[in-house]
Amino acid sequence: MKKIICLWAMIIANYAIEAQVKTPQASPKSVLTQVVGLTDVTVEYSRPSAKGRAVFGDLVPFGKVWRTGANANTTVTFSDDVVIKGTILKKGKYAIFTMPKADIWEVIFYTATDNWGTPENWDEKNVALNTNVDPIALGNNVDTFTVGVNNITNDSATLDIAWEKTMVSVKFEVPSQKMAMASIEKTLAGPVAGDYFSAGQYLFQSNGDLNKALEYVNKAVAMTKPGADTPFWYLRQKSLIQGKLGDKSGAIATAKLSLEGAEKAKNDDYVKMNNDSIKEWSKK
Repeated sequence: MKKIICLWAMIIANYAIEAQVKTPQASPKSVLTQVVGLTDVTVEYSRPSAKGRAVFGDLVPFGKVWRTGANANTTVTFSDDVVIKGTILKKGKYAIFTMPKADIWEVIFYTATDNWGTPENWDEKNVALNTNVDPIALGNNVDTFTVGVNNITNDSATLDIAWEKTMVSVKFEVPSQKMAMASIEKTLAGPVAGDYFSAGQYLFQSNGDLNKALEYVNKAVAMTKPGADTPFWYLRQKSLIQGKLGDKSGAIATAKLSLEGAEKAKNDDYVKMNNDSIKEWSKK
């Protein structure tokens, strides 16, 4: 009897879960992703609609901090540092709060992003940047609250907040030229030691061309700066390749160099691996 009751309880519970009512959200969530130059910008927010109501100065009072949207925080995420009116805003995720007024808006980038609406306890330490912008009167009515990334160039864009017949626009600059030049210089300078090491490691692990793998790892080893110790993990990889190629004496010699570096770095894992390999290759 108890088993039957438990079975019916499970059936009813499953039915209740499946039968949950789904209705449209009053303020549907929106996610905007946009690349500006070489910087990824993501905006997440909920979109209330005016539905004939007066918004600024009424539904959204003047002179008070506004959540800038509905529900959870409206957020913007920058993948790189950006500049707003000469001030650097570090890369990361920020809640956007505003203080609308008839003649000027304050736009605030706030580091705590997990609030529902405005923070219960406002903390100035969480204000990463604030800036004043002039509101723009729109010729057409924007019934549904909208945040956009517009006026995109290689080096800048604007974060536009629009509702009813008002828009504010915050220009931000991105480090496209700096990033592009760094990429160009790195590419034209050719591969670095880590690139050669990764290539050799891949060929070894994928049973590729072992002679080519050894060539790449040798180039990585050769690129060690004068006076610096060759990374012991480079030497470990070289010894493994030599051992697989049948050059046991060469593998042992290289493994001893790796062992010396691992002991100096107090890396017990590499010490053990090198000792084990040396013993294995030393067998007749």
